[in-house]
Amino acid sequence: MFGIAGAMFVLLLSMIDLFTNLARYLTNEVAARDVFRVSLLYLPKSFSYALPVSLLFAAAYTLGELYARNELTSVFAAGIPFWRFSMSLLVIGLIASLFSFFFDDIVVIPTLKMKNDLSRVLLNQQRAQFQADIVVKAKSGQLIYAVDYYDSVSQNLHGISIIEQDDDGRMVFLIRSQRATWNGEYWELINPVIYEWRDGNLQYRNFEGNDEFREEPDTFRRNLVNVEELHFRDARFLVNDLKIAGLPYTDALADFHHRFSFATVSFVVVGLSISMGGRFRKNILLMSLLASLTAAVVFYITEMITMMMAKLGYFHPFIGAWFPVFIFIAVGFFLLRTAKT
Repeated sequence: MFGIAGAMFVLLLSMIDLFTNLARYLTNEVAARDVFRVSLLYLPKSFSYALPVSLLFAAAYTLGELYARNELTSVFAAGIPFWRFSMSLLVIGLIASLFSFFFDDIVVIPTLKMKNDLSRVLLNQQRAQFQADIVVKAKSGQLIYAVDYYDSVSQNLHGISIIEQDDDGRMVFLIRSQRATWNGEYWELINPVIYEWRDGNLQYRNFEGNDEFREEPDTFRRNLVNVEELHFRDARFLVNDLKIAGLPYTDALADFHHRFSFATVSFVVVGLSISMGGRFRKNILLMSLLASLTAAVVFYITEMITMMMAKLGYFHPFIGAWFPVFIFIAVGFFLLRTAKT
């Protein structure tokens, strides 16, 4: 039942993604083989989404069948508690959660990145190669870069101002340069001038220390990176780098927590299915499918809302990612207390 449900939900999600972009594919005259390649690359992500729903359906249907055939009556009559009988399902849910985390990190991340890159090429939606109005903090906030825009292809900073502050927040110097180029080790400032306080006056002169600023180029392009396309370790480094650089990191942190919360969904829904399975005595297949789809829709809508609120700053990223999981756990415990065991 899990295999059948998984294939059905994967096909459904793939068709939704296909028909969502079908008009744009036709407008850009994309070849059928390229559309097929995009759909093929989306299959791992579809399976990642379908895994919890398929487990919920399969477990609920299996337990419903056992209840309808009165097979669990002999189990209860033998003195076996329902929780112990269902322990195998919980173990399967736990294994599925661990599998989901590593499957996403090893398979889904690279294929999703390939799918997004290919889609952008086919639909003429190439990602911008420069970022404007950048402010980066380094050295615990004592060194501040203000850049008009950064070209990630040529690795050039344009309209750059560098301010150093002392421990009390007072300006030590200000360096202005029209352009800076990364030479592999440090930024080469083009005709820079430095403003310094001397005898109570702000004076300027030509700046000669061109090898002092060694912040990596990726520091200035962090907002061009999508956390969903990074492996777990790279995503963690990205969040830390954004914090250190003084760039907005709420979105990245929310997506980072979502990696863990989404992986636990398989275990949570199996617990939910245990409490749902015995409630259907008639039309078990239809009712199990309906209950699974309803639970999936409610979960994903709740997750979408909480993640959006977290990225807007209304929730902490941890709460935004984990709140739907906590809700489902609470609902599962409530249904289990009222279920026949």
